[in-house]
Amino acid sequence: MRVDKYLQVSGLVKRRLMAQRLCDAGRVRVGNRRAKPSTTVAAGDILEVTLGERRRRVRILSLPASPREAARATPYEELDMGGRSAAPPPPLPGRRP
Repeated sequence: MRVDKYLQVSGLVKRRLMAQRLCDAGRVRVGNRRAKPSTTVAAGDILEVTLGERRRRVRILSLPASPREAARATPYEELDMGGRSAAPPPPLPGRRP
């Protein structure tokens, strides 16, 4: 699957055009290589996306065919910069998890 399509279908980016622009600007990396919109991704690849000041690093778990399929099971795993799974933030006081 193309990286621009994966970004859109997985929900990391809302629109495919935005994913293409991020790739063209050099803000998407697959492994340690800069990705073009047509770069092919597969399960197990590490994807790094920079959105403004935020940088997200994820491991691709599956390649969903549609956003509905992606909504059933998360198609990626968030990683911290050390390569381990990032822990979810602690719940706010007085709120249910």
